Amino acid sequence: MTQWSLFFDGWIIAIAATCAVACALPGCFLVLRRMSLMGDAISHAVLPGIAIGFLLTGSRSNGIMFAGAIVAGFLTAFFSQWLKRFGRVDEGAAMGVVFTTLFAIGLLLIVRGADSVELDPSCVLYGALEFAPLDLVALPLLDGVKVPRAFLMVAMVLIINLVILAIWFKAFRIAAFDPEQARAQGMRPDLMHHLLMGMTAVTTVASFEAVGSIIVVAMIIVPAVCARLFATNLISMLCLASFLALTSAFLGHLGAVELPHLVGYGSVPTSGMIAVIGGCLLFGGILINPTHGVVPKSIRRWHFRFQTTTEDLLALAWRLEERGAQSSARVLTHDLTTARQVSRLEIALSLRQLLNQGELKREEDLISLTEAGRKRAATLVRSHRLWEAWLAKSAGLAPDHVHDTAMRLEHVTDDAMLEQLARETGTPVTDPHGRKIPE
Repeated sequence: MTQWSLFFDGWIIAIAATCAVACALPGCFLVLRRMSLMGDAISHAVLPGIAIGFLLTGSRSNGIMFAGAIVAGFLTAFFSQWLKRFGRVDEGAAMGVVFTTLFAIGLLLIVRGADSVELDPSCVLYGALEFAPLDLVALPLLDGVKVPRAFLMVAMVLIINLVILAIWFKAFRIAAFDPEQARAQGMRPDLMHHLLMGMTAVTTVASFEAVGSIIVVAMIIVPAVCARLFATNLISMLCLASFLALTSAFLGHLGAVELPHLVGYGSVPTSGMIAVIGGCLLFGGILINPTHGVVPKSIRRWHFRFQTTTEDLLALAWRLEERGAQSSARVLTHDLTTARQVSRLEIALSLRQLLNQGELKREEDLISLTEAGRKRAATLVRSHRLWEAWLAKSAGLAPDHVHDTAMRLEHVTDDAMLEQLARETGTPVTDPHGRKIPE
């Protein structure tokens, strides 16, 4: 394991974590307002403002750079809205036109002034987080304690973002979900929009030197998107996004220092690894999200399919018994695979479960229903045949067109719906095919 420096590694993690949380807060509102591309647009479009500040002063440590970038950020939001309103183009297209144009202008200015300004284009794109602890400033209020200038800047922006959200949280919340309701309550959603754009611009500029104009987009959007998968309200979304941002910052630096050594390489940029970790967290969230996650949905889908197969086997055994025929594993498997697409393995597992639950019993090669299985099977058949009666009577379907639909509906019918079906069909004795409906 690489030898860590408390000073350098500690400050790198502190700067990255502070920057990540500061970016995640406005990112949540951008995601909720379906304006994620605006964070990308502003992060790129501030480049000409920064470049002009560099060209005017020849230094990276000045307020002109900061002010120029903020102005460029506001211009991005303004021109995007202007193009959308008067150019009659899609909002995404408007932002794409504005930020690519301004970004190209910024790159040209950087290349033009490359000989006279200490500015590396790769640093502009990816940041220089590893060198941030070397640029220290003294704090007079703390007896001259020196801290990295990048940390001081992003910490101030984080505090500003927290104060703004604390003061106007209600207005931000209503404007994010329902701007018309906010306007009806006397609020000014347009003002909240411009304030959010200002927060995004200032946060982007403050994070620019540390993580660059590319990685800052991931810090703004990815934690918010991941938090949106799990959060049930805005406060929990903000808290979860902040936690994910902190996690990405810590694991990102840890991965940047340690992981490359496993394959024989030196360290990689921390800012890039932070984005990679954020993407991995988002991918994991997509997989395991309890409501819409790929894995839980697959499990629920498989569970329902398995439950449907077991119920179809019970109903099939009941129908064979009704006709006076004997059933076996071979007969049940043949009849069920003929009726619907189901694998033999799934049938075998369902049969085993029904035997273990005591709803089916095996006597040599024959399989028959137990009392518990017969009761459940009769309910399923009753549901199926009542649905056939309802579809024929209320939906006007022909008797030969009701079986497949009833086959699906019988598996999602509870006792209350079964009673309602009986009432609406007049409690029929037989189904449209003339078969007796079980009591």
